[in-house]
Amino acid sequence: MRFLVWVLSLSMTGCLSFHGGRMAGEPRSATFAAVRGARVRFVDRGQGPAVVLLHGFASSLETWDRVVPVLARRHRVIALDLKGFGWTDRPAGDYSPREQAALVLALLDARGVDRAAIVGHSWGASIALAMALAAPRRVTRLALYDAWAYEDQLPTLFVWARVRGLGEILFRLFYGERPDERIALAFHDKRLVTEKLATDVERALDRPGTLAAALAAVRGQRYDRMERRYRTIRKPSLLLWGREDVVTPVSFGERLANDLGARLVVYPRCGHFPMLEAASASNAEIDRFLAEPGP
Repeated sequence: MRFLVWVLSLSMTGCLSFHGGRMAGEPRSATFAAVRGARVRFVDRGQGPAVVLLHGFASSLETWDRVVPVLARRHRVIALDLKGFGWTDRPAGDYSPREQAALVLALLDARGVDRAAIVGHSWGASIALAMALAAPRRVTRLALYDAWAYEDQLPTLFVWARVRGLGEILFRLFYGERPDERIALAFHDKRLVTEKLATDVERALDRPGTLAAALAAVRGQRYDRMERRYRTIRKPSLLLWGREDVVTPVSFGERLANDLGARLVVYPRCGHFPMLEAASASNAEIDRFLAEPGP
């Protein structure tokens, strides 16, 4: 009975709140650009052909800490916190892959970049694909890690969260728990799931507006129409996947490789984060791929 009362009280608290502007703890060294009504955090390193790095759901540009130094040796590397995550604003509005793709393209305009290779991880891969569909001239090639790109990849929580009111309750319950177990699912080597990592994730989720943005991003994930167009993408494409990934099983990598005509590289003893669990091998692979001659 107490649990029912608690759930009902949650349902009466109304919508989750979005947020714009500076947040407590914002790094002093962070750089921002005003893009499509949002204050977007980014890094811009190196010189050469442009490469854009897109992190996954509820993550940040720190995902690429081991990748940026490698690629920046011969590329201009731009990584950003996507709208709603990291230190970027959490405004109300559309968080679909198509809208996030428009935001990334607008950031490239602001940085004077016309064309770029697009690298995406997990949910960020769906944004990379949306960019290739919306602005094919501006995308030179695609490199996708453990891509999240199909309607039947969505967990039950995400499907139920589409229901107004119910989604707000589910997100408060699900993300109100400490994230240790959820993080552990993403890694084959559980030693990587440290107390510091769990604390950092918990603090990021506690930033104002994050739950509202995360729920909006989930509600924007409707891939049924988008996935029908993947075969129209004509770009050199590389897929990097962890064989032990239980978040996005390798069967989806095989499916996407077939749809894109892509090369699929699978790493043993690796989960959802090849850039962490197979850092040396995946960095060398993507560096070679980006150096290949092409458009």
